[in-house]
Amino acid sequence: MQSSRIFIVGSGVVGAATGGGLREAGHDVTFIDINEARVKELTARGWDARTEIDLTDEPESLIFLTLPTPHEGHRYDLSAFEAGTASVGRALKGSAARHTVVVRSTVPPGTTEGLVKTTLEENSGMVANEGFGLASNPEFLRAVSAAEDFANPWMTIIASRDPQNVERLRELLSPFGGELRTFSDPAEAEFIKAAHNIFNATKISFWNEMWLVAQKLGLDLDPIAATVARSAEGSINPEYGIRGGAPYGGVCLPKDTCGFLGFAKTIDVDMPLLAAVVETNDRLAAIVSEEVDTATHAATHAQLRMAASGKETAAAGASGQQQHEPA
Repeated sequence: MQSSRIFIVGSGVVGAATGGGLREAGHDVTFIDINEARVKELTARGWDARTEIDLTDEPESLIFLTLPTPHEGHRYDLSAFEAGTASVGRALKGSAARHTVVVRSTVPPGTTEGLVKTTLEENSGMVANEGFGLASNPEFLRAVSAAEDFANPWMTIIASRDPQNVERLRELLSPFGGELRTFSDPAEAEFIKAAHNIFNATKISFWNEMWLVAQKLGLDLDPIAATVARSAEGSINPEYGIRGGAPYGGVCLPKDTCGFLGFAKTIDVDMPLLAAVVETNDRLAAIVSEEVDTATHAATHAQLRMAASGKETAAAGASGQQQHEPA
């Protein structure tokens, strides 16, 4: 495998694991971080670490944005991420080579082609995917095992409007193994990362809510949860329940979601997550029902128009009149 020139902008847990793994694979990696103490720490490991990115005499490279994107209330705080992206844009302006910027931080869907693209273009004077490449490659690293997770990924996601960027990242990352999926819209990759974490959080909250019921009933939840994890189709079948826009129906699911809510109330246990499940399904069912009614109404009118048109055409043919399309 040919060695690549790589810059890691933001050298915290994700940046260190990403750059460290690529360095171990034989690539030429430079870490960038505004925290001088962090730079000294990385330098002490024997790694090339700097406080600023300079691309003046650098060959074509991959620049990974692994900057912090914490939440502030119910929103992402992208201030540090935007500042780091701007510094990369300014560095691109002084370089003759065509570099590829890769968003690896967890960001809201649309950020790569929104905030990142705009910030890089404004600060570099270049156009994305012309003067520089732009791609998304979200990380799936756990803080406690980030280095191991990077070295042995179970899933790698790559997305870019430019197939050349996708192939370049595929060549770089496929040797690490695991399933690799590619997309043409970076927002899809960003959405995958957010949904991935939200799904995990929802599962944890689901079983914590069930734990409250089990506690009230004097039952040990562990063997119950372990059994359901093996019996529920939603747990063992990756294709189950993932088609959006279709509410659940039938007998069992509506019966047990609504019935268990009532049961929990009798033992004085509040279940807001289960209540939200029922509410969301009811809302989707109403939307789907309205769409079906609208489609049926439109189809009925279309059939009536066609029938009327057929009668008019037959009558015109019998009288020798010629039909004209409206101008």
